[in-house]
Amino acid sequence: MDSPLRSVGVLLAGGVGQRVGLSTPKQLIEVAGRTIIEHSLAVFEGAPEIDEVVVLMTPGYAGRVREIVAAGGYRKVSKVVDGGASRTESTWRALAALGAAECNVLLHDAVRPLLEPRIITECVRALEAHEAVNVAIPSSDTVFVAVPGPGGEVIGEVLDRARLRRSQTPQCFRLSVIREAYERAMADPGFGDLPATDDCGVVLRYLPEVPIHLVAGSEHNIKVTHPADLRIAELLFGLPAAVPTGAADRLAEQVVDVVGESAPAGPARGADVRVLTRADGVRPEDFDTVAKALDDVGPADHVVLAAGASSSGDLVTASGDSVADVVAAGQLGALNVARAAHPYLRAAARRSRPSLLLQVPPGSGALLRAGAAAVAALTRALAREWAADGLRVNCVNTGASPLLVSQTSLDILISDLSGQVIDVRVDGA
Repeated sequence: MDSPLRSVGVLLAGGVGQRVGLSTPKQLIEVAGRTIIEHSLAVFEGAPEIDEVVVLMTPGYAGRVREIVAAGGYRKVSKVVDGGASRTESTWRALAALGAAECNVLLHDAVRPLLEPRIITECVRALEAHEAVNVAIPSSDTVFVAVPGPGGEVIGEVLDRARLRRSQTPQCFRLSVIREAYERAMADPGFGDLPATDDCGVVLRYLPEVPIHLVAGSEHNIKVTHPADLRIAELLFGLPAAVPTGAADRLAEQVVDVVGESAPAGPARGADVRVLTRADGVRPEDFDTVAKALDDVGPADHVVLAAGASSSGDLVTASGDSVADVVAAGQLGALNVARAAHPYLRAAARRSRPSLLLQVPPGSGALLRAGAAAVAALTRALAREWAADGLRVNCVNTGASPLLVSQTSLDILISDLSGQVIDVRVDGA
C-alpha cells in the first residue's frame, strides 16, 4: 500500500488540568521557556512529513492558542477548534474539521511535549503500508490483574511482561478508517457506557479486521498528567540534545561573526569567519561597541558570542570587581550581543537559516553557574521569541578542548537545532 497522501497532525488539547492542581488547561502551563502546547506545535511544525496541523483546544481557550500560533509563526496550523468533554468527543470533532478528502491523520496528546521528530517520520512511513499505526514502548514494570479477595484486592494473574506495551501518541490512521470506526461507535447505544480511552481502542472494537501496526516510542515521550510530571518534563527538556555532525562544506559562502578573542579552532567548513575582539574596540559588556562593530562589518548569517575566560571560586570570597566582571562577560554580554545581532540575523533569514550561538565559559562555583543558568534561560526564551523571524538560538557550555568546542559550535550552526543548551565537556577530538 503506497501513501502519497497529505499528512495532518491533530493536537488534542481538550484537558483542563485538574490533576496537576490548576484551574487553567495544563497545555498552557510553561515548561522550559514555552507553554506545553507550543512545544508540541513546534515538533509538528518542524516535521517535513506534516502538511497541516489542527488543534482541538479546551472550550474558552481557543483564542489564546490562536495568539500562540500567530506569535510563534506556526504556518502549518489551519484550524483551532473547541474540543469536547472527553477524548473520544474531541477526536470526533477533529474528524469533522478535517473534511472529506482522504489523508493520513496523526492524533497526538498535546500534553506530550517531548515527542521526537523521529517518531513522526516513522509513523508517516508506516502509514504507507498500514491503515492504522500506534506508538508504544515496552513495559518495564510487572503488570498484574487484581481481583477481589479477603479484606481487599489480591493478585489474580501476572501478565507476561515480554508481550506488554505502554501506549503513547501519536495514534495514526487513514482518515477513512478512523472516521468509519467513530461513526460505528457513535451509532452504538452501548458505547457511552463503556467508552474507549484512546483512538486505537475505538478501531480495535469497531474495526477488528484492521491490524494496528506498532512503531517504537520513547521513554521521554511522557504525558504531563500529575504535578510531578511538570518537574520531570522540565528536567528532560534540560538534557542536552544530540548535535548532528554537519557536512564539511555546509557553511560555504556564509558569514560567521565571532564576538570574542579568537577564531574557531580547526577548519571553518567554508565559512567566512570574522572575529571582533577587544583590540578592535568591541566589549560585549558595552552594547554600543558591539552594535557598531556589527554595523561596520556588514551582513552576517550567524553570530557567535565566544566564551570568555574561565572562573572559579565561591561567591562569598569573590571581590566586587570579580562579580562585576563575570556578570559583564556572561549575562550582560549575552544580552548585548543578542540585541545587537538581531536585525542583521533577521535580514539574513531571507537567504539562509541564521542563528545566534552563545558560549558559556568553563569554570565552577556559584557565580559562574548562576551566569550559565541565566544564559541558558535567555537562550530558550529567545528561541521562542525569534522563531517567527526564522531565527535559531542555541547555547554551548564549554569545557573541552578549543578544537572540540569550535567544531561542535559549527555543527550547531549547520543544524536545525534551536533553544538547546549543549554541554561540551568530554574532549573527543
